[in-house]
Amino acid sequence: MSQPPPPPTDSGIPASARTGPPRRKLIDGSFLFIVGFAVASAAGCWWLNGPEVFFEALRDEGDLMLRLVPVIAGAVLLAAFVQVLVPTEVVKRWLGAESGWKGVAVASVIGAFVPGGPMASFPLMMAVIGAGAHVAASVAFLTSWSVLAIQRLIVWEIPLMGGDFALVRFLSSVLLPPLAGWGAAWLYARWPEAPAKDSGAKDPS
Repeated sequence: MSQPPPPPTDSGIPASARTGPPRRKLIDGSFLFIVGFAVASAAGCWWLNGPEVFFEALRDEGDLMLRLVPVIAGAVLLAAFVQVLVPTEVVKRWLGAESGWKGVAVASVIGAFVPGGPMASFPLMMAVIGAGAHVAASVAFLTSWSVLAIQRLIVWEIPLMGGDFALVRFLSSVLLPPLAGWGAAWLYARWPEAPAKDSGAKDPS
């Protein structure tokens, strides 16, 4: 006996085909792997170098954790507020599947001006994805943040490497975010069980 079709949402898309990142469990395979690897590393440190080195490393990592926890907490709160304050319709219009190359270009520009490390940028990007950004714009954003990074260019590259090198490096990388976004769109449209494909969203390329 065939199963009844899933109930449609207000938009006419079945609930099983909704877009957006799936909700992850608190304890999953990745978490267990990291915990197991950390325990094995701690045991190896104790066995190879003794308890003094073990507790010294533990103190150092504790200090690092105390410095990182406020940054991570602030970034997660910022991402939560952004997801609530920025209307979903605005995100979908500028960065959604229907935005096409415009969304990739906008994401490439925004990503270059986002300051901070991955603890700030990744929660923000997750909030934007949850609000309806397409994978092409998301990949363009992360690629631009990784390779362009205006803040890094001003603070590190120009003072340390010189203006000529920094300019050549920047100009030679400008096309990488749009190309990465186009490649992500091409792959995502052909990816098995991709949410954008299941929901009938168009390929932004």
